[in-house]
Amino acid sequence: MTRLSAFTAPGRFWRGNLHTHSTRSDGVLPPEEVCRRYRDEGYDFLALTDHFIGSYGYPIVDTTSFRTNRFTTILGAELHSGAMANGELWHILAVGLPPDFAPSDSPTFLPKPGQETGAEIAARAVAAGAFVAIAHPQWSGLTLADARAIEAAHAVEIYNHGCATGCDRPDGAAIADLLLTEGRRLSLIATDDAHFSEPDHFGGWVMVKAEENEPEALLAALKRGDFYSSQGPELRDVVVEGDRVVVECSAAVSVVAMGHGTGAKAVHGHSMTRAAVPLARLNDSPWLRVAVIDAAGKRAWSNPIWLR
Repeated sequence: MTRLSAFTAPGRFWRGNLHTHSTRSDGVLPPEEVCRRYRDEGYDFLALTDHFIGSYGYPIVDTTSFRTNRFTTILGAELHSGAMANGELWHILAVGLPPDFAPSDSPTFLPKPGQETGAEIAARAVAAGAFVAIAHPQWSGLTLADARAIEAAHAVEIYNHGCATGCDRPDGAAIADLLLTEGRRLSLIATDDAHFSEPDHFGGWVMVKAEENEPEALLAALKRGDFYSSQGPELRDVVVEGDRVVVECSAAVSVVAMGHGTGAKAVHGHSMTRAAVPLARLNDSPWLRVAVIDAAGKRAWSNPIWLR
């Protein structure tokens, strides 16, 4: 029997958004108002991740004064350096950066000859203690070769709500699944990428299992993969028992298990809170992940389970 670590780790689940912008870059609300809105919407934590480029002063916004006894913040930024295959600048999410993280030579959103590559700045962020994710692969026009280059990343954005509302390009599943198939042990995050200039907020989040709602505990849990991602549905357990994966969740109409290649199997029903999905159709995949879909079409995503 193999159970996802999020359901065996000590502590409780804390709801948070890991990708957010303010007037310190291209968002429309000041940091204190962004934090207030997430706190008053019932979030437990928030990472403000303004764009780390010179025209905005390379911001790593100090949000510590907005913490309360029920809401915390994690310092971070969206890093930009080097060109992807399409010639555009990398977007790399870094949560848990130190306030003195050294700027890249990225004066604008245009790549500059000689600046560090996306892979280099991602590795530098990880070395500085950050949880690093490849942001919005579909919106970025990311190729598989691009994604392979970011060897230091902990995660891929499987869903970006701002890219859903802004351009209908929210998806990171294809890139994530290809990397998993190549053996990359990545986790999957859902985020808002909120700018508050359109309805790009409160639509995708992580549920992190930790003993305390404080930055160090949350970051350690993120790096371990002790979380799941959601647009609304709850995951309550995901366990592989022999030739099936058993999922407990809030009321759902579909529970899907996915593996490498074409491997996938769904179970459908009405108001299901438990489903056993047979694994025979997963083509002996060394990994699997689960998606739960509710009657409104909202999803929750597990992190991958490695079977071997």
